[in-house]
Amino acid sequence: MQPLLANLVDLLRLERLDRDLFRGTSQDLGWGAIFGGQVLGQALSAAAQTVPADRPAHSLHAYFLRAGDLQRPIVYQVERIRDGASFATRRVVAVQEGSAIFTLAASFQVSEPGFDHADAMPEVPGPEGLPSERDLALALGERLPAALRAMATAERPIELRPVVPRDPLAPEKVAPVRHIWVRAIDRLPDDDALHRYLLAYASDFSLLGTSLDPHGLSWLTRGLQIASLDHAMWFHRPLRLDEWLLYAIDSPSASGARGLVRGQFFDQQGRLVASVMQEGLIRLRGNLG
Repeated sequence: MQPLLANLVDLLRLERLDRDLFRGTSQDLGWGAIFGGQVLGQALSAAAQTVPADRPAHSLHAYFLRAGDLQRPIVYQVERIRDGASFATRRVVAVQEGSAIFTLAASFQVSEPGFDHADAMPEVPGPEGLPSERDLALALGERLPAALRAMATAERPIELRPVVPRDPLAPEKVAPVRHIWVRAIDRLPDDDALHRYLLAYASDFSLLGTSLDPHGLSWLTRGLQIASLDHAMWFHRPLRLDEWLLYAIDSPSASGARGLVRGQFFDQQGRLVASVMQEGLIRLRGNLG
C-alpha cells in the first residue's frame, strides 16, 4: 500500500486507550482546521471497534460542534446505547481539552436478506481519462493564491475526478449538481468496516461546495465562511473504496446562511451503495451585520 494511503488507514484506526476510549491524531490538509471527514471517519471507526464484526454500520448521524485544534489529540468516548438481537447502537463524543468538538450516533445491523430496490445510476462518462482535482489545481499553477497552492496541489490518499470541473478562480452560476469519481490510490485490505469509515472520510469532500454553485461562488471567494454543521450517512450495500465509486451530489436548498446537500455513491456496476445528507454554513462575512 502506498505510504500516503497507509498513513490515512493508520490515522482512522486510532489508538485504543480503554474498552470504550480511543485517541486519534489529525492530518493537516492546509485548511487551518481539522478536516470534518477525518473526525467523521475516526468516530465511526471508534464505534465500529466496539461492535462485533458481523454487524456492519448501516447509518450515522453527526454534528460538528467546534473546529478543533490540529496540534492536539482527539479523544473519542464511545457509549454503548444498545445491543439487540439484530441492531447495535453507539454514541460517540469527540473531545479536545475537555470540550466536545463533535458528536455521532451510529447504528449497526446483522447482515440479512430483504426487499431490494434503488435509484438508477446517472449516465455520465466513466473515470478513465478524466483529470483529477489535483491535476486541475496543478494546471491553474500560479493563478492560485500562494497560500493555497500547496494545499490544492498536494497528493491525497483519495483521488477525486470531477466529470465537469469547476474553475474556483472564475466560478459561474450553474445548477447545483456535481458528479465526481472517487477511489483510494491503492489496494486496501478486505476489511468491510475499514471501507465504510474511509467512505465516511471521503464523503465530506466536494459536498458542501455544491450549494455554492447557483450563486457563482467557490471556496476561494473572498469573505466566504463555509463549514459543515451536521452530516448523515446510510450504507445500503457492501462497497470497496479501492474501486471507482461515482459520487452524485445535488443541493435542493439554501437559506438562512445554510446550504443543504445530498449525495449518492454508486459502484461501477450501477448499484447504489451509500447515501449522504449534510447541512453547512455558507456565509459571506460582509453579510454578518
